[in-house]
Amino acid sequence: MLTHATPDAGTILAGIERWTKIESHTADRDGVNALMDVVAAECAEIGASVERIPGTGGFGDHLSVRSSWGGNGRYLLVLSHLDTVHPKGTLATDLPFRIDGDHAYGPGIYDMKGGAYIGLTAFRSLAEAGGCPLPVRILYTADEEVGSPTSQALVESAAKDAAYVLVTEPARDGGKVVTARKGVARFVMRARGRPAHSGSRHHEGRSAIREIAHQILALEAMTDYERGVTVNIGTVQGGTGSNVIPEHAEAHVDIRVPTAEDGEAMVAAVHALTAHDPDVTLTFEGGMNRPPFERLPGTATLFDKAKALAAEIGFTLEETHTGGGSDGNFTAPIAPTLDALGVDGEGAHTLHEHLFVSSLVPRMLLLRRLMETLS
Repeated sequence: MLTHATPDAGTILAGIERWTKIESHTADRDGVNALMDVVAAECAEIGASVERIPGTGGFGDHLSVRSSWGGNGRYLLVLSHLDTVHPKGTLATDLPFRIDGDHAYGPGIYDMKGGAYIGLTAFRSLAEAGGCPLPVRILYTADEEVGSPTSQALVESAAKDAAYVLVTEPARDGGKVVTARKGVARFVMRARGRPAHSGSRHHEGRSAIREIAHQILALEAMTDYERGVTVNIGTVQGGTGSNVIPEHAEAHVDIRVPTAEDGEAMVAAVHALTAHDPDVTLTFEGGMNRPPFERLPGTATLFDKAKALAAEIGFTLEETHTGGGSDGNFTAPIAPTLDALGVDGEGAHTLHEHLFVSSLVPRMLLLRRLMETLS
């Protein structure tokens, strides 16, 4: 084992506080980039090389950070996103940074600024000690919370040369790491009917909303809890007024699947749907957003390694699977991936989001031990 000083929880929390107080809602490009500025500077200070990838489509920039050791061979890839779901201003109103006993509150502090920061803390301590067996690459992305539309290709490309992937998403269910996640398919369903006055010409109209309603029932009926397949219609909109037969309507569809085979079947089932009313045009735009993160043998071996290291540190590490997606979904089919290695806490995406201060040192040590022992 390499010898190096271990920062205490208070020191780690001070760094997380600094990052949390820079609000970085995905849609706030300037806010995300302000945090990227700080992270880039901190990485450069420890001798890492930093590449900044300009954002596109209104999103913030991404950072690719490489260790000063190890050369250009296969590396250990650490994935962290710096965008959060809380809109700018949440810090000053509904969720100010505060510490209450073992709980530290703030927007994005659990998902996932805490995890991103302890990942950098582990990396920093190894840099100060002279490195570790594998070169380390950290990828900080700006758009994970909305499905990684501008970073997916970057994540997948980085995974191709990775020996292992560690994802600093928050721990689940009391400190568990994630070894499987459901895949995500998303569609926008649109219907175009025929407008008419709802009183004098009702019979001439063809309601787009009525068509969407039929399709919602058909889609929701595809949910199969035994298979682990779920379908949710998250938003519906359409029409122009109560006295007009609606010409347009649309709904947003979210589908979760445990396996790639289920994903293919569900995408095919959606595209096989036809309009209930032959006078209404029905279209679907979308497809698989994230592939399933299946518990492949490489991931199982990586979990066993982490479990043994956690026991050395002094805590019991368990695994779980979840229906939520992460950038780990993109890397798991490419390289052994262990997810939810970030801080423990509760309330992700809510106004009571918080991390457990007591988890900071053990979780940082686990990341550090993985970095210094994987080869």
